[in-house]
Amino acid sequence: MKEFDRLVELIKILRGKDGCPWDRVQTLESLKPCLIEETAEVLEAMEGDPEEHKGELGDLLMNIVFQADIREDEGKFNIEDVSKEVCEKLIRRHPHVFGDKENNLTPEQTLVNWEAIKKTEKIHQNRKSALDGIPKYLPALSKAQKIQKKASKIGFDWGKDEIDQVIKKVNEEFDELKVEMEKNNHKGCKEELGDLLFAVVNLARFLDVDANQALENTIKKFDSRFRYVEERCDMQNSTLDQMNTLWEEAKLEEKKGKK
Repeated sequence: MKEFDRLVELIKILRGKDGCPWDRVQTLESLKPCLIEETAEVLEAMEGDPEEHKGELGDLLMNIVFQADIREDEGKFNIEDVSKEVCEKLIRRHPHVFGDKENNLTPEQTLVNWEAIKKTEKIHQNRKSALDGIPKYLPALSKAQKIQKKASKIGFDWGKDEIDQVIKKVNEEFDELKVEMEKNNHKGCKEELGDLLFAVVNLARFLDVDANQALENTIKKFDSRFRYVEERCDMQNSTLDQMNTLWEEAKLEEKKGKK
């Protein structure tokens, strides 16, 4: 904890009277974009070099300590209070580890118990809707899937063997979008496209696929194939057929690489 204490002290110096002009004027609101960016960078680093991952975790930790220092100046709480609360939460939500209950649960049973204990906690007792508590800053695809899961837990869902109904709903939403497209109704298209995306996310949930990750994987494929085409032709002076030929070559190269 020596280095953690050092980090806490460094943040206090940077935000202090003789500290950094930029750091001194930061607020919780101004730190939000930084937090989103740092989180995204951690997610990317998790897939690669451990040294880079370590550095990005440090940046994220710095943001957390920075926020706690702002709250300490407001007289609300400090980083020690944050650490204490999360420790107490971990102990409270793991009675099968830290309590007197037998530790022979499956991962699924553990999750059920975790959710049940959450509902007894003060911070969750004022929630009126099953949909309360979903972070508004979640990416839209993740938020859609989260909302659907919460609704499903209280029975607002098709059965797992009714995936044909989910597919039917996707087709219905696509047909409704086409109607608005024929009308050239931009507002209607926007609404129906949103409905279609929501239905597709629901299909992903029924297939036990993370919709956000599925889209990320497709983006990566597009990025790789586009760069392949870009490196092998003059994009400004090539025909679409020429570019499509290279695109198909890129797909074949991907398949070879997977073998």
